[in-house]
Amino acid sequence: MEKIKLDIIALSHSVTHSHNYAIILGVQGGTKRLPIVIGGFEAQAIAVALENMIPNRPLTHDLFKHTLEVFNIRIKEVIINQLLEGVFYSVLICEKDGEKYSIDSRTSDAIAMAVRFNAPIYTYSSIIEIAGVDMDDGFETKQEKEEEKKKPKSKTHSLQDLDVKALDALLNKALEREDYEKAAEIRDEINRRKK
Repeated sequence: MEKIKLDIIALSHSVTHSHNYAIILGVQGGTKRLPIVIGGFEAQAIAVALENMIPNRPLTHDLFKHTLEVFNIRIKEVIINQLLEGVFYSVLICEKDGEKYSIDSRTSDAIAMAVRFNAPIYTYSSIIEIAGVDMDDGFETKQEKEEEKKKPKSKTHSLQDLDVKALDALLNKALEREDYEKAAEIRDEINRRKK
């Protein structure tokens, strides 16, 4: 099976699963995205590593990384190797003294460790075919988004002028466009109204 390299594109609240998050992985050099729903603690573990934050006390993933390093074990890559009944499964490919080892892992933990070891993340083409989402049609690149921001704005309604149903629709569109700044602004307006 062909291995496909993935990049972390975004980490956001899950639209379909309340109290969960979604990590969006993108096929390197392609338009396919692989959204994976993860829990809050796992999202925090990934976000802390992505932002190079150093917590006062090590998180579990930091402890595991330090332990592996003490024993001269490196994580060389992460492979999202199975998708069964909507659940992604992964392996950590580790190396010690020239020997390679494969360790089963939850995908969220595997990604958290990949970020800490600066290890590449892969999956197989068969998984992309099943669970991948094509973002080519109707989605802007970062450059197009920047150009759009520079254009003079026509008079539009403010978020306060819209009802909750319209805000929900606007939120979904912002998430589809991967405009997370706008999505956060809309989410905050919806939350303000629920209080």
